[in-house]
Amino acid sequence: MKVVTLCLLVAAVAGGAEGVLAPPERQYKILLLLPMSFRSHRTIFMSLAEALAERGHKMAYPFVYEIPFIAFLAREVNRRETVVLGNVLNLAYVCSFGHLCTVPMSAWQRFLNVVSHIHEFYYGQILVLLPKLQKEISAHFPDLPPLLDLERNMSMMFVNTHFSVGMPVPLLPSQVEVGAIHCRPANPLSQELESWITGAGSPGVIYFSLGSFTKFTNIPVQYRDVFVQAFRRLPQRVIWKYDGDLEDVPDNVMIRKWLPQQDILGHNNVKVFISHCGLLSMQEAIYHGTPVLAVPLFADQPSNSHFLTTSELGLSLVWEELTADKIVNALNDIINDPKYQENVLRMSMQLRDTLMTPRELAVFWTEYVIRHRGAPQLRSPAAQLSWVEFLMLDVIFLLYLVIFVLCLALRRILKVVSAKVSGSVGIKKKY
Repeated sequence: MKVVTLCLLVAAVAGGAEGVLAPPERQYKILLLLPMSFRSHRTIFMSLAEALAERGHKMAYPFVYEIPFIAFLAREVNRRETVVLGNVLNLAYVCSFGHLCTVPMSAWQRFLNVVSHIHEFYYGQILVLLPKLQKEISAHFPDLPPLLDLERNMSMMFVNTHFSVGMPVPLLPSQVEVGAIHCRPANPLSQELESWITGAGSPGVIYFSLGSFTKFTNIPVQYRDVFVQAFRRLPQRVIWKYDGDLEDVPDNVMIRKWLPQQDILGHNNVKVFISHCGLLSMQEAIYHGTPVLAVPLFADQPSNSHFLTTSELGLSLVWEELTADKIVNALNDIINDPKYQENVLRMSMQLRDTLMTPRELAVFWTEYVIRHRGAPQLRSPAAQLSWVEFLMLDVIFLLYLVIFVLCLALRRILKVVSAKVSGSVGIKKKY
């Protein structure tokens, strides 16, 4: 998902990052609603929310009810709340890899398969719980307008893109790019990880993760074994984020259930990142200058993978065609051809070369919206138009009507002219 919309509720938000911004004029109470609370979605919002909390603002985070995806306000806090996603994600996990065991499926079909299950569950519940959500929020913020009105009157949209990583597009003043807002410089690693990575020597380390959403334990055995066989043939060490226990692990492979991804990618001895190519993982790889071997699954991952390969930031493989030889050859190509490292480092410099960090930028504009009471001067006049006016259907209808009348008139004229010409010809023949 490349667009992140932040609803500024009540007198919300200001401030900060690293001293670039002036101190806030006052502290505000801020409600942050996250109807879809996947870990990857929350990462973007939490980067801004934590910056606001650091500046003294009181953040009300979402507390997820027993029903997945439906975020309810529980209490005002200055810390994160635990998010439980529930059984619907198990369906999605199965859909992510289940097709590989049975019927071959394109990335787009795979995406539709996952979304159909989520859609069936999510919208079946949200229609029931939306009134309860509104009631819960209204109890804390009695002057708050209905949620749908807030959506229509959105003051600012933060877009999780950057012109250096993708295609430049025209944006309104109320649309601000904050791509890689969650990215940060690498922190020191634990002694165990640091020793493992530095101990790899000149061959270096390969980091392998499919993100926070996909469970690798659901992967079909034949594909898991292909990676094991490939890693056994590599001179590099491998750090593999794997959710379960794995037997017969090669000596050059370290398996952990959770890993500090950005800290690993920022290490100068990490040569390649094997990734599902989700948007946030792709941004982190570029930010830290690490080439990628993409193995996309669904959603935006195939298009992200296409961008990486066309920009020569790495290579891509298809799950249904995976073999140990293809994995080894792709990794050797990326490691031994300097163009991949050079290209990703050049794009990393472009991504980092900004007047303000994305985090500071997002904080500044949210503070701007508050100072100017919703900043209506930023909004496009089109926001106040009906869909008929926005699509100019009335104008199009009028044009079609004029053309239709002209065609009728022209037809009538041609008929009269034709009749006169035919009559003149008949008189001449008779004469």
